[in-house]
Amino acid sequence: MLSKKTKYGLKALTYLASVDCKEPVQIAEIAKHENISQKFLESILLTLRRNGFLGSKKGKGGGYYLIREPKEILMTSVIRVLEGPIAMVPCVSLNFYEKCDDCPDENKCSVHKLMLQVRDSALEVYRNTTLADLIS
Repeated sequence: MLSKKTKYGLKALTYLASVDCKEPVQIAEIAKHENISQKFLESILLTLRRNGFLGSKKGKGGGYYLIREPKEILMTSVIRVLEGPIAMVPCVSLNFYEKCDDCPDENKCSVHKLMLQVRDSALEVYRNTTLADLIS
């Protein structure tokens, strides 16, 4: 299940990508428009800024803005930054692999086989979807 952090992060990015002017947008405006707690949104936007999706400007006229074009922002990157591993179980994760304690042989595990298919399907969608696709 998608966490609220990721859901709200996607909503905030989509809002920033869809505003006509490319000036910084205040957190309060995003929070109000997307019905997100401002305090929670601050934390999410900081994470996105630290990971190279957003820039910020302090003071009057300040706020957050995209530092890359929406067509350059892949959902795989956003999901991994906000959600963590894309795989539902660690034994099929590409970037966060861990062997399951209760599984003697991954090659014979029915759960492993199913989760590989789920991971690959999700990756197919995320790799082929950009922020631009979400606003069009």
